[in-house]
Amino acid sequence: MHTRFNEEITFRKLEILLAFMETGNLTRAAERLDVSSVSVHRALHSLETGLRCTLFRLEGRNLLPTEAARALAEVAREVLRTMADGIRSTREAAGYSADCIRIGSLYSLTIRTVPALIVGLKVRLPELGTELVLGSNAHLLQKLRDGGLDAAVMAIPEDAADLESEPLFEDDIYFAAPAGSRYAGLREIDLGACADERFVSLTEGFATYNGFLEAFRIARFTPNVVMKTGDIFSLMNLVSGGIGCTLLPGRVREVFSQKVQLIPLQPRYLMRQTIGLSFLRTRERDPNLLALLAVCRTSRAALA
Repeated sequence: MHTRFNEEITFRKLEILLAFMETGNLTRAAERLDVSSVSVHRALHSLETGLRCTLFRLEGRNLLPTEAARALAEVAREVLRTMADGIRSTREAAGYSADCIRIGSLYSLTIRTVPALIVGLKVRLPELGTELVLGSNAHLLQKLRDGGLDAAVMAIPEDAADLESEPLFEDDIYFAAPAGSRYAGLREIDLGACADERFVSLTEGFATYNGFLEAFRIARFTPNVVMKTGDIFSLMNLVSGGIGCTLLPGRVREVFSQKVQLIPLQPRYLMRQTIGLSFLRTRERDPNLLALLAVCRTSRAALA
């Protein structure tokens, strides 16, 4: 049968009991715990009330522990040690102050942004391990909410009240064509004039795919998508191989600069992504995430 404990018996009062037993003095126990001597005395008396037995006897001005107090102190040490271990294990299971942080990222952000953040985090927390998980915006968002990630560097989701997000930079979407294509000499692209073009795209769930759909909605035609792929580097290979054109964020410009040309869209088709660090609001006091957040803020200018 489950034992019901009197509400007068608390972890804090057991801590006070141990401090008094180890110092042997109300004043020194109070100094150790940064409380008043009166608070220590009240806590000890409250434990006696909760246990319904005498823990101390008064000799002159001195408060002396009984055998009962020594027995309780021995148990209290074990209880507090077990509880401390339990709290640590619980926090680690939830990702708080664990020895490894799990960071999600879009494929395109592994070129420059994520490596810079990981290096900065290593400077702040050298002993902290890092696990990197790549995927689409939708995939990373789901893993955040399921507890499979501690944080994700991605396009900041809209209408996500459960997330805390720190913007890093904004990125425009460009028309991507093979180098030397018929679009090479143009300063900007009228997407509405590309209805006969073949296109390749990312699969559903990627932030760039959403921009892709929105741009063609404005252009008022459904693109002829001849192939889809699940990562942006494969997509760029398809473009460079002449399979089709696509829309790409400016951050990938340097990857295939000899083979793929990024050309600005006319202003009416302009699509912009806000890239940032996102994590659950319930994790906003996690020391590991606070360190990563600080890195983001100090690195923002370099990443823009």
